[in-house]
Amino acid sequence: MQNKSTNKSSIKSANAPLLEVKDLKKYFPITQGVSRRQVGAVKAVDGVSFVLKEGETLGIVGESGCGKSTLGRTILRLLPSTAGEVYYKGQNVFKARKKEMLGLRQEMQIVFQDPYSSLNPRMAIGTAIGESLIQHKMYKKGKELDDRIREIVQLCGLADYHINRYPHEFSGGQRQRIGIARALALNPSFVVADEPVSALDVSIQAQIVNLLMELQEKMKLSYLFISHDLSVVKHISDRVGVMYLGSMVELASTKNLYADPKHPYTQALLSAIPIPDPTVKRERILLQGDIP
Repeated sequence: MQNKSTNKSSIKSANAPLLEVKDLKKYFPITQGVSRRQVGAVKAVDGVSFVLKEGETLGIVGESGCGKSTLGRTILRLLPSTAGEVYYKGQNVFKARKKEMLGLRQEMQIVFQDPYSSLNPRMAIGTAIGESLIQHKMYKKGKELDDRIREIVQLCGLADYHINRYPHEFSGGQRQRIGIARALALNPSFVVADEPVSALDVSIQAQIVNLLMELQEKMKLSYLFISHDLSVVKHISDRVGVMYLGSMVELASTKNLYADPKHPYTQALLSAIPIPDPTVKRERILLQGDIP
């Protein structure tokens, strides 16, 4: 993998936040009986707040079910929020009307965890990538559209002849490159990467992470990088937020969080990272007590 510190100096923007999340909540109702009466709620995201700067990568880590993916999807309005506010370049995302939201969709994109299920099996990848460009009226069918599809496909490490192939004809790593190409076709500024390498082999993970970093530098992107792999998050992120049961329990720079974690849950997560050298032993921190 590349060294992030040498790659990102040219795209840092020190001041204005690109994205601001304020006390965001997403509850799923628990219903009972024939009348579907609500008797409780699952607090998937519970009062999360943070700021993302231009050119920055914020890693979100935590165990399965802690609300990481729900957080990303709620920010993009793929799921309705229960409470809280999200501002993108100063604009309230949750109060945006249909026409305004169409413009925001162009600026805010997502790379899904499972690229195969997010692709239409009956649609060639060139058509899948070009669909959003036509929908947003950036291109009409013709040579200019074909050239743009070819450009973004090559940028993501695929060849021209891949454009007319279907999802089942690609490997997992290639499918994820297609997912990235589709997300970046509209030239967004902010991308939610929802566990983009969790389903891939380690060697392919490194290729995809390096690709994301290269694209970030070329296209001036900001990432919300969601993952349960703390080693990958350490490599790609400027700051890291740790989620537990829907809440952000710790948020710090990557260097400070990995060197001196403050929250017991963060300490337990870091102690579980495998060490390549089998002769080195490290104390494993086990959390005591019941889940609150």
